[in-house]
Amino acid sequence: MIYDTLQHRDQYRDLPERILRGLDYLAETDFSALPDGRYEIDGDKLFANVGSYVTKPANDTPEAHGKYMDIQYVFEGKELIGVGPLEEMGEIVEARPEGDIWLRKAGRLDYLTLEKGRFIALWPGDAHAPGIAADGPAPARKCVVKVLL
Repeated sequence: MIYDTLQHRDQYRDLPERILRGLDYLAETDFSALPDGRYEIDGDKLFANVGSYVTKPANDTPEAHGKYMDIQYVFEGKELIGVGPLEEMGEIVEARPEGDIWLRKAGRLDYLTLEKGRFIALWPGDAHAPGIAADGPAPARKCVVKVLL
């Protein structure tokens, strides 16, 4: 997992090219001009999902992925995201292999704040519970870059 600001993205130049392209996409895109939806950067190897939502009081089913990593970036509003090692989560409560997502019972999670300028990069071993209200439920918009590993 990486939790940092986009202004520091140059320090990650030794990471694989797709991850770098994802970070550059987040730093260089005017999301206020984009409607919600999927945006292909390199087909199914690298793409972005932009979405609007209302943060929720809790997220008791952290998710994990098998083939893709997430680079999550909240560009409007703020959320808390719970993160923890996949092996510390409980059993699978819902599997959606076609979408590369498995929801689990929550184990021990640590909480980080996502807001404009800050991103979190999550590998398949990083369970994450996004969309949690920081100061009570509120509207937010997020871009999640999906990177095929």
